[in-house]
Amino acid sequence: MTTNSKIWVSELNERPEVRGSFSTTPIRFYDTTLRDGEQTVGVVLSPQQKLEIARKLDELGVSRIEAGFPRVSVEDAEAIQLMQKAGIRAELWGFSRAVKADIDELVRLNLRYTVIEAPTSEIKLKAYGISREEVLRKIRDAISTAHQAGITVAFFAVDGTRTELEFLKTVYMSALDAGAKELVVVDTIGACGPEAAEYLTRQVCQWAGKDVPVHFHGHNDFGMATACAVAAVRGGATWVQGTINGMGERAGNADIAEIALALRCLYDVPVVLNLEKVREVSELVQRSAGYTLEAWKPLVGQNLFMRESGAVATQFHLPEAIEPYAAELVHAERGIVLGKKSGLDSIDLKCKELGVTITAEQRGPILAAVKQAAVKQAAAGGGGLVSNDQFRRILAATHLG
Repeated sequence: MTTNSKIWVSELNERPEVRGSFSTTPIRFYDTTLRDGEQTVGVVLSPQQKLEIARKLDELGVSRIEAGFPRVSVEDAEAIQLMQKAGIRAELWGFSRAVKADIDELVRLNLRYTVIEAPTSEIKLKAYGISREEVLRKIRDAISTAHQAGITVAFFAVDGTRTELEFLKTVYMSALDAGAKELVVVDTIGACGPEAAEYLTRQVCQWAGKDVPVHFHGHNDFGMATACAVAAVRGGATWVQGTINGMGERAGNADIAEIALALRCLYDVPVVLNLEKVREVSELVQRSAGYTLEAWKPLVGQNLFMRESGAVATQFHLPEAIEPYAAELVHAERGIVLGKKSGLDSIDLKCKELGVTITAEQRGPILAAVKQAAVKQAAAGGGGLVSNDQFRRILAATHLG
């Protein structure tokens, strides 16, 4: 087992055939919660909410914040102006199609950085009704316009993972020739497995050369977004694009915090993100967007460091026996909760937490009462956990409180 004071993962991760060729370059994160994340069905973020989230993203250590798509949203333009006045340290990026009017709006707002997108796969070109030649012209014209205005461009090849490779190479090289400084490998509909994501990223890095930063932007349609992003980093990406909580349309975007956690803990890859701030930012985004995450979601789920099982409670004194990383790594609290699956050790731990002393003979009856209360409450639709107040009432009812 690989150990330090906070991380307890398998030594198998250190084997060269597993670790592979990860760079020692710190991985940085480009957050698109305020643009791609807002595409989650039913989510609307006000300019003030976007500003509040941007401030928290800045505290989290996100290097770049995609502040919005101002040409198509007056509210995004307002949010960008609020962020510009707020003294945010992260770079503020805009989002633009390969359309001159979109670039003009970025210039009006004095944004110095932007992603410029264009479709590249045959199926997307067919959907938009444009030819390869036309899309190449649009890409060159838009990037040249932005470059001449002093705007740094990262070119974003929509549906790049389903684009014929030779044409994709032509697209990327045309974008660089027109003045793009960075390239984004885009898995628009989550159509790649990790091996394919790594292969394509490595190809793009080779085409572009070592001086051109390459990003990976993935979606989670097959539940593989984190794995694909990690694989893309192995393939040479130095930037990962994604959102807080993995929010986004369909199955969502890659979750930047999950990716940072995996890179750091499983592969010892340095990341520019403060994991201790993630849960706080996650909660703010949930409140602002009006949704609730699964309690078992990695890193930010409510249940990650809560233990109900009696078998697990017997090991609670040794966190590395039951957890792959320490709660304090992500600024979470460990705790015992009581329910149907609790055991005698669960009762002891809860009593210790509440400052209650019981005898060995009393443990069994108390445990039986806890289990009965949990089952009865669950059957009534009230959830299967016994709260601390309920536990105190059980103790009082048995003349132990």
